Amino acid sequence: MILYLDTSALVKRYIREAGTDDVIPLIENADSVGSSSLTKVEMAAALEKAIRQEWITRKSALQAWHDFLEHWSSFARMNISSGTIERASALAWEYSLRGYDAVHLACTLLWKEALETQVTMATFDRDLWQASKNVGLAVWPEGGII
Repeated sequence: MILYLDTSALVKRYIREAGTDDVIPLIENADSVGSSSLTKVEMAAALEKAIRQEWITRKSALQAWHDFLEHWSSFARMNISSGTIERASALAWEYSLRGYDAVHLACTLLWKEALETQVTMATFDRDLWQASKNVGLAVWPEGGII
């Protein structure tokens, strides 16, 4: 399986929360794992938010960040080009997506087109999950988001 992770799915690999026990084997069993280059920014923001919300300690967040950086080099990273921005803009309008969610969807579609094979979008964002399904991507979790 070719697996694209948005930040809502990827963060569960590094912060223990609902879904972690499903995300880890999903990543480990994928043939290829990728994400947008902007995911690095979102991960930093998500970890800092977890500290502010007191979901994790600063020490745990720093460990999670270092673990993420160690894995990051093994991910396929979709760079953001002007074409990606144009595609994301159109997807944001068509599917009422937030900015980075539209970028994730555009990156997944562009990766799928470049590879000429199915790519699975892993996300815990309902709007992105539904938009991904609507454009013909395989989606995970398969049964939807509760």
